[in-house]
Amino acid sequence: MSPSDRFAPGWPGIPARWTSSAKSGVGVSLSNMSHVWFTLSHGIFNEIYYPRIDQACVRDMGLIVTDGADFFSEEKRDAVSEVQWLADGVPAFRVVSRCRKGRYRIEKTILTDSKRDTVLQQTRFFAQEGEISSYRLYVLLAPHLGNHGAGNTAWVDEYKGIPMLFAERDGSALALACSVPWRNRSVGFVGFSDGWQDLVSHKKMTWDYTRAENGNIALTAEVDLESGNGGFLLALGFGRNAAEAGNRARAALQDGFDAAQSEYVEGWNRWQGLLLPLDTDRGLGRPNFYRVSTTVLRVHEAFNFPGGIIASLSIPWGFSKGDNDLGGYHLAWPRDLVGSAGGLLAAGGHEEVRRALCYLQATQEADGHWAQNMWLDGSPYWNGIQMDETALPVLLVDLSRREKALAADDMARFWPMVRQAVAYLVRNGPVSPQDRWEEDPGYSPFTVAAEIAALLAAADLAEMQQEQSIATYLRETADVWNASIDRWIYVKGTDWCREFEVAGYYVRIAPVETGGGVSRFQKSVPIKNVAPGQAESPAYHLVSPDALALVRFGLRSADDPRILDTVKLVDALLRVETQQGSVWRRYNGDGYGEHGDGEPFDGTGIGRCWPLLTGERAHYELAAGREGDARQLQAAMETFAGAEGLFPEQIWDGADLPERELFFGRPSGSAMPLAWAHAEYLKLLRSLHDGRVFDMPPQTVQRYLVEKTESPFMVWRFNHKIRSLPAGKILRIETLAPAVIHWSDDEWHTVHDDKTRDTGLSIHSADLATELLSAGKEIKFTIYWPDPGHYEGNDFVVSVDSPPQVFC
Repeated sequence: MSPSDRFAPGWPGIPARWTSSAKSGVGVSLSNMSHVWFTLSHGIFNEIYYPRIDQACVRDMGLIVTDGADFFSEEKRDAVSEVQWLADGVPAFRVVSRCRKGRYRIEKTILTDSKRDTVLQQTRFFAQEGEISSYRLYVLLAPHLGNHGAGNTAWVDEYKGIPMLFAERDGSALALACSVPWRNRSVGFVGFSDGWQDLVSHKKMTWDYTRAENGNIALTAEVDLESGNGGFLLALGFGRNAAEAGNRARAALQDGFDAAQSEYVEGWNRWQGLLLPLDTDRGLGRPNFYRVSTTVLRVHEAFNFPGGIIASLSIPWGFSKGDNDLGGYHLAWPRDLVGSAGGLLAAGGHEEVRRALCYLQATQEADGHWAQNMWLDGSPYWNGIQMDETALPVLLVDLSRREKALAADDMARFWPMVRQAVAYLVRNGPVSPQDRWEEDPGYSPFTVAAEIAALLAAADLAEMQQEQSIATYLRETADVWNASIDRWIYVKGTDWCREFEVAGYYVRIAPVETGGGVSRFQKSVPIKNVAPGQAESPAYHLVSPDALALVRFGLRSADDPRILDTVKLVDALLRVETQQGSVWRRYNGDGYGEHGDGEPFDGTGIGRCWPLLTGERAHYELAAGREGDARQLQAAMETFAGAEGLFPEQIWDGADLPERELFFGRPSGSAMPLAWAHAEYLKLLRSLHDGRVFDMPPQTVQRYLVEKTESPFMVWRFNHKIRSLPAGKILRIETLAPAVIHWSDDEWHTVHDDKTRDTGLSIHSADLATELLSAGKEIKFTIYWPDPGHYEGNDFVVSVDSPPQVFC
């Protein structure tokens, strides 16, 4: 700070906001010397991330053109931009922005410096009316260091004689430098003294504030267009302090753009050359979706936390979000991460999937589960528990083994992680506190299917580590759960059965039964993200494409009548037909999406269609033997991408709203790109190439579809108290500590005491000899705890019944 500083007025500025989530490009160098990620939208830089992929430090940086008198044109609003990949599979971009009034054209090439934490923009301005000397060009930069728009400080200064603009906040700093001289520089508070306010009012810079402290700030500088005949290089450097940032910006300018581009492109071409050539069937005039998808997934990995892959380099509806939404989607969701790693594995990325498994091992919680989502260091962001996020890493280990991406030493390394995970599943499953859409507790098809498949996969892995007793127990538990699926989530005899002429269907989610004579299917399920009057529905009136997971994970055949009926209902209620093809909503009544008038999601809204569900449906069609239908859905999924090939989380399924940039069948304002969607696309390409579903577990297929294994057991636990079991079944009692089951089947006239055995997974079980009991009998039992030396204190009752019929 200098006594001559001219402090900008208007502290602290207007409340900070992020920006559009509809990205047209994302990029990072593959060098281990560069830790800065960039995004593009509307022809300009959007969020830039440093020093970690989960820490945004810039809102946006773009250009403004004036004539110094009465012409004002902001690149992101007043120009039409075209973004092209520099080469297939290389996330560097050529951007051409054309003035809507035809007065200028700006051509840019954007990438990061592989030698340092700097983003580069090679720029050339063309006057299409008049001469270059008739125009003035300005750079407008909005720092949001450390994921915050508030609390930033900006100033004008030099680094060793090189004029720059600086900003810092809490141990992170940036410096903006240019290869040609700055004509003017100023900093200010957004909405009051920033350069945009100055330029829109005066058409030239009349303010020259040198410092703006602790607020929502913006940096503005005028480029000397004539000195470079319209051409110049911008270098935005980052560091722990201003000197580091300034040093990196200066060094990048000294090395020059050509050298940086050559090294950047070479690194990406080398990596792409290691992948499988699954892009042989390319259409002319459209993106190479295979190389786009592999690149997007690789870009989303955190190099300083190897294997940590975030969900998206975007903040859904970011223009309406402020500092209270720190995470956006730049967090690691274990489900999305496993999906992304699986997508890379489908493309031949063996090293990538191994890094992801190492990251999962490092972030596993002590009890065996994974956080709902987390910062890259493993710190939980939200604290929900979704059981599929504990099952899916187990399946990824097994899939990686089958794809020969893991050596024997790797299997020994990852077995403790797998063992902890399945121990958590058997202690706490199959009910999940949240489904895969992060909303409701209960039994859901996707989660239950993932859990069962994970138990069988883990059983194979246990045998590889000579843990036979664990393998046996896991298979027995999987069998019990698989045999219970219809009891938990398949309903018959409803009004929908009659309306849609189906025998029954799998529901989206079913609550746990609590007695009182009310079927689980009649209980109300809370509907999130909707107005209070729509906030619940009976379970039998909720369906989802999630039921296809029963086929994807190998528990039901694609032509199973129960599946076919569910698909019929899902298509009637959730499918949307576009000119390009079919796409599906997550479930009926979903509220996670824009409002009907296009207003951004604000806690309530209307759930829109998800392209990744088209990919999942294509996998189902392939499993059913309809390869042609699967390929049509692949083509449809491609059309839902943005112009540059990025897949969105959702597409707009209402009437066109041009003023909100919402068009039917095109990306909505939610996250784009969504790594999960790109992963699903890669798996689909691999599945079509192989002629089979790439990630379908063979264990479930063999055990349940080929051998048709049934279970002789029904399981009672404190967190899963059954009230009845069919005649002929063995009642298994499971506890979390050693116990003796004191029981009778004749009103205590005859008493049995069965000690539990340790399964090796922090759960203890005893099998009661109930298989010969006839219907009508009652099993009464209590539990003696040897370690503390006392009984449970009350009796439990399980009745022996005929197999139940499930009706509403």
